[in-house]
Amino acid sequence: MARLASARWRDFARRSVLKYYLYKSTKAVEFYRPIMYLFFLAQGLSFTQIAVLEAIYNLTTLVGEIPTGYIGDRVGRRNSLLIGTTLIAGTLLGIGLAESFLTLAVLYVCWSLGYNFRSGSEDAWLYDTLTDDLSESEFATVSGRGESAALAVGAGAAIVGGYLGSIDLSYPWFVAAAVTGLGAVVLLTLEEPATYKQTDTDELSFRRTVGIVTDALSQRNLRAFILYYYVLYAAVTYLVFVFLQPIFETVVVDLGVSPSRVESLLGWFYAAYSLVGAVLSYFTGAIKDHLGVRTWFLVLPFLVGTALVGMYFVPILALPTFLVARGLSDVTRSFAGQYVNDRIGSLGRATVLSAMAMVSGLAVVPFQLGSGVVSDSVSPLFALAVAGIALIGGSAAILVWEIPVTTAEEQFD
Repeated sequence: MARLASARWRDFARRSVLKYYLYKSTKAVEFYRPIMYLFFLAQGLSFTQIAVLEAIYNLTTLVGEIPTGYIGDRVGRRNSLLIGTTLIAGTLLGIGLAESFLTLAVLYVCWSLGYNFRSGSEDAWLYDTLTDDLSESEFATVSGRGESAALAVGAGAAIVGGYLGSIDLSYPWFVAAAVTGLGAVVLLTLEEPATYKQTDTDELSFRRTVGIVTDALSQRNLRAFILYYYVLYAAVTYLVFVFLQPIFETVVVDLGVSPSRVESLLGWFYAAYSLVGAVLSYFTGAIKDHLGVRTWFLVLPFLVGTALVGMYFVPILALPTFLVARGLSDVTRSFAGQYVNDRIGSLGRATVLSAMAMVSGLAVVPFQLGSGVVSDSVSPLFALAVAGIALIGGSAAILVWEIPVTTAEEQFD
């Protein structure tokens, strides 16, 4: 009987993971990503106003992450994902119709709230589902392959989005809204994992949740990692995605490409960027086994920081740097999720993960505002070079203070 029950749970977990891959494939961000900032510039926004929009997004994340994570722990991770996905689909439609900075500012609040509902709940749902099958150690691998599926689908979406944007910069937003809505349909077929159902969520008061989050954030094996990844690395690399499009436009036009071809070329570039990211994400588990999470985190910030500085002096280096940026970011996010999930319990898991995102959102704000002003005053390339110097210097300072990534043995020393 026990063997039969175990087989049923394994079958449930496998089906759930396949549905997770399908859900990840409907995120649809690649439709609008190739033209996103060109769309904002076409609405008459300056780099500073774009930076303010990003700051609004992250300030909303700061305010909303813990409450939405708490809701996810109380009403269920699946339901939280459903709320977030529906909100994002509506927001994408609204952005495509927006014509003013004020309208976009309001929509950015809704957009952030949508991702608030999804951020902690997605990883919490996946980790608990894998725990049902006693395979939580595979979180980084499954998460990476889910991201790989999203990026593989996104490669075609980027090409479509680029060409749609060359017709009308609003069209990619409308298509993205429709595809994101399909994700809500997939979520309706998911079930909550048994690990979540067995926790005493009815007794999870908001005060108790705050206590769980505080305890997690103060753990010795997490505090330096939070600064190292969620504050410094995530904030700096976020800027890469903000400035990719204007820098790409500058570089390719300087190489002799007609400005009228930039949107369609961006679509093809994002397709290649997604495929490279898909390959890197698919091999997340292999990278973890052969290189190790610790080595990855200790080396990567210095490589990325050096590349950002180098782009300023040799602008064409931006193209290969941007090409691998997404894959590196997604692999790193999967490793971070594995590292944190391994060190927290199921009760309050979504709220703790949302708190990590909240910390990251707060850290990004000064980087965004500062980079927007520097970009308008000098150039986006110069802003990324300054960010690269900050990443190298800040990472070195944290390493002098405390090694941010501990091994399983060191965790209990």
